[in-house]
Amino acid sequence: MTPAGSSDDAIAPTTLLLIRHGETAWNAASRIQGQLDVPLSSRGIWQAARLGERLAGEPIDAVISSDLARASLTAQAVAATRNSDLVLDPRLRERHFGWFQGHTVDEIMARWPAEFHRWRERDVDWAIPEGESGAQFGARVLAALDDLASTWRGKTVAVVAHGGTLDVAYRHARALAWDAPREHVMLNAGINRLQADARPLRLSIIDWGDVAHLDSARDELAGA
Repeated sequence: MTPAGSSDDAIAPTTLLLIRHGETAWNAASRIQGQLDVPLSSRGIWQAARLGERLAGEPIDAVISSDLARASLTAQAVAATRNSDLVLDPRLRERHFGWFQGHTVDEIMARWPAEFHRWRERDVDWAIPEGESGAQFGARVLAALDDLASTWRGKTVAVVAHGGTLDVAYRHARALAWDAPREHVMLNAGINRLQADARPLRLSIIDWGDVAHLDSARDELAGA
């Protein structure tokens, strides 16, 4: 893979295909994963394979992923269909949820009621004990996306990450505050298309929440 370098590329936006990893057993159980390295479930593996098939014909110049297994395994399915190298970037990881990692919301509320209340206030500067604040999380994600948009000007990059990572990108594109109500979904193995300009990062949403590849494949399986 060769990053953009021509004069035309220098002013062209980058197309980012932001993709949430396939489902894990903890997703299904509503258990917070954060930066714990949880693998894909059998359903998640199926979703990743369908995603790879869907993107096989698209002109993707690079495949970049969080280094956590659930993201990198999903990204491998995309890279494998085009014989592309997979590049891992730990800045694309999910937020570090500190004490909350490995627990359900009900467990957090029962075990750490004061901290649960602070979390639900959505104060961007409040850090989960032994974890990250929203500000810290957002800064590292946006720095990673800014670098990708700069490095791959005029190209198309598949970026496989996490629900929180996608949430940061969506809020930046729509100029939504950290505590603004969520108006969007982050679907497992869903494709979210954005245009990106760098230095400073500017994101524009083309399409969000495309899971047609999962619906059609499910119909085919049901009819088999």
